[in-house]
Amino acid sequence: MKRTATAEWNGSGKEGSGHLTTQSAVLQQTQYSYNSRFAEGKGTNPEELIAAAHAGCFSMKLSFVLGAAGFTPESIQTTAEVTLEEGKIVSSNLKLQAKVPGITKEKFDECANEAKQNCPISLLLNTQINLESELTS
Repeated sequence: MKRTATAEWNGSGKEGSGHLTTQSAVLQQTQYSYNSRFAEGKGTNPEELIAAAHAGCFSMKLSFVLGAAGFTPESIQTTAEVTLEEGKIVSSNLKLQAKVPGITKEKFDECANEAKQNCPISLLLNTQINLESELTS
Protein backbone atom coordinates (compact mmCIF):
# COMPACT_ATOMS: atom_id res chain seq x y z
CA MET A 1 0.00 0.00 0.00
CA LYS A 2 1.25 3.47 -0.88
CA ARG A 3 -0.26 6.86 -0.08
CA THR A 4 0.72 10.23 -1.50
CA ALA A 5 0.55 13.89 -0.62
CA THR A 6 1.85 16.89 -2.52
CA ALA A 7 3.25 20.14 -1.15
CA GLU A 8 3.71 23.26 -3.23
CA TRP A 9 5.67 26.18 -1.79
CA ASN A 10 6.08 29.63 -3.35
CA GLY A 11 8.46 32.31 -2.17
CA SER A 12 10.90 32.59 0.70
CA GLY A 13 10.65 30.58 3.88
CA LYS A 14 9.27 33.43 5.97
CA GLU A 15 7.20 35.43 3.49
CA GLY A 16 6.15 32.60 1.18
CA SER A 17 3.23 30.25 1.42
CA GLY A 18 2.20 26.84 0.26
CA HIS A 19 -0.59 24.36 -0.24
CA LEU A 20 -0.94 20.70 0.67
CA THR A 21 -3.06 18.17 -1.21
CA THR A 22 -3.56 14.53 -0.24
CA GLN A 23 -4.39 11.57 -2.44
CA SER A 24 -7.78 11.19 -0.74
CA ALA A 25 -8.49 14.92 -1.29
CA VAL A 26 -9.22 15.36 2.43
CA LEU A 27 -6.63 18.11 2.12
CA GLN A 28 -7.21 19.96 -1.14
CA GLN A 29 -4.92 22.94 -1.66
CA THR A 30 -4.84 23.40 2.14
CA GLN A 31 -2.87 26.50 3.05
CA TYR A 32 0.27 26.47 5.16
CA SER A 33 2.82 29.18 5.84
CA TYR A 34 5.47 30.39 8.24
CA ASN A 35 2.72 31.97 10.35
CA SER A 36 0.59 28.81 10.47
CA ARG A 37 3.63 26.86 11.51
CA PHE A 38 5.38 29.17 13.97
CA ALA A 39 2.62 31.59 15.05
CA GLU A 40 -1.17 31.56 15.00
CA GLY A 41 -1.70 32.07 11.27
CA LYS A 42 -4.49 30.51 9.24
CA GLY A 43 -3.82 27.07 7.79
CA THR A 44 -2.22 23.83 8.87
CA ASN A 45 1.41 22.81 9.38
CA PRO A 46 3.50 19.63 9.21
CA GLU A 47 3.62 19.17 12.99
CA GLU A 48 -0.18 19.34 13.32
CA LEU A 49 -0.50 16.73 10.57
CA ILE A 50 2.05 14.47 12.28
CA ALA A 51 0.10 14.82 15.55
CA ALA A 52 -3.12 13.83 13.77
CA ALA A 53 -1.40 10.88 12.11
CA HIS A 54 0.11 9.70 15.39
CA ALA A 55 -3.16 10.00 17.36
CA GLY A 56 -5.11 8.16 14.66
CA CYS A 57 -2.55 5.42 14.12
CA PHE A 58 -2.07 4.80 17.84
CA SER A 59 -5.83 4.63 18.49
CA MET A 60 -6.37 2.10 15.72
CA LYS A 61 -3.35 0.02 16.77
CA LEU A 62 -4.62 -0.02 20.36
CA SER A 63 -7.98 -1.29 19.14
CA PHE A 64 -6.22 -4.17 17.36
CA VAL A 65 -4.03 -4.95 20.39
CA LEU A 66 -7.06 -4.93 22.72
CA GLY A 67 -8.95 -7.19 20.30
CA ALA A 68 -6.08 -9.68 20.21
CA ALA A 69 -6.17 -9.72 24.03
CA GLY A 70 -9.90 -10.49 24.00
CA PHE A 71 -11.30 -7.01 24.69
CA THR A 72 -13.52 -4.77 22.58
CA PRO A 73 -13.06 -1.08 23.30
CA GLU A 74 -16.20 0.99 23.60
CA SER A 75 -14.25 4.18 22.94
CA ILE A 76 -10.66 5.31 22.46
CA GLN A 77 -9.76 8.98 22.39
CA THR A 78 -6.15 10.02 21.84
CA THR A 79 -4.67 13.49 21.67
CA ALA A 80 -1.13 13.78 20.35
CA GLU A 81 0.97 16.85 21.04
CA VAL A 82 4.05 17.16 18.84
CA THR A 83 6.75 19.51 20.12
CA LEU A 84 9.09 21.31 17.69
CA GLU A 85 12.19 22.93 19.20
CA GLU A 86 15.04 24.52 17.29
CA GLY A 87 13.99 22.92 14.02
CA LYS A 88 13.59 19.39 15.40
CA ILE A 89 10.59 17.40 16.61
CA VAL A 90 11.68 16.49 20.14
CA SER A 91 8.62 14.61 21.36
CA SER A 92 5.16 13.29 20.69
CA ASN A 93 3.03 13.16 23.82
CA LEU A 94 0.02 10.88 23.63
CA LYS A 95 -2.88 11.45 26.02
CA LEU A 96 -5.28 8.52 25.98
CA GLN A 97 -8.75 8.09 27.43
CA ALA A 98 -10.50 4.81 26.77
CA LYS A 99 -13.49 2.82 27.89
CA VAL A 100 -12.82 -0.90 27.67
CA PRO A 101 -15.34 -3.13 29.45
CA GLY A 102 -13.89 -5.94 31.58
CA ILE A 103 -10.20 -4.96 31.41
CA THR A 104 -7.95 -4.35 34.40
CA LYS A 105 -5.84 -1.19 34.57
CA GLU A 106 -2.70 -3.34 34.44
CA LYS A 107 -3.77 -5.14 31.25
CA PHE A 108 -4.96 -1.87 29.72
CA ASP A 109 -1.59 -0.19 30.36
CA GLU A 110 0.19 -3.23 28.90
CA CYS A 111 -1.90 -3.03 25.72
CA ALA A 112 -1.49 0.76 25.48
CA ASN A 113 2.30 0.49 25.79
CA GLU A 114 2.40 -2.22 23.12
CA ALA A 115 0.40 0.04 20.79
CA LYS A 116 2.69 2.99 21.57
CA GLN A 117 5.77 0.93 20.72
CA ASN A 118 4.40 -0.70 17.57
CA CYS A 119 1.99 1.60 15.76
CA PRO A 120 3.48 2.45 12.34
CA ILE A 121 3.76 6.18 13.09
CA SER A 122 5.56 5.51 16.40
CA LEU A 123 7.95 3.28 14.48
CA LEU A 124 8.51 6.06 11.93
CA LEU A 125 9.20 8.84 14.41
CA ASN A 126 12.74 9.28 15.64
CA THR A 127 11.79 11.08 18.83
CA GLN A 128 10.72 10.61 22.43
CA ILE A 129 7.17 9.25 22.70
CA ASN A 130 5.35 9.69 26.00
CA LEU A 131 2.02 8.13 26.96
CA GLU A 132 -0.45 9.23 29.61
CA SER A 133 -3.42 6.89 29.84
CA GLU A 134 -6.74 6.88 31.62
CA LEU A 135 -9.19 4.01 31.73
CA THR A 136 -12.71 5.39 32.15
CA SER A 137 -15.82 3.56 33.24
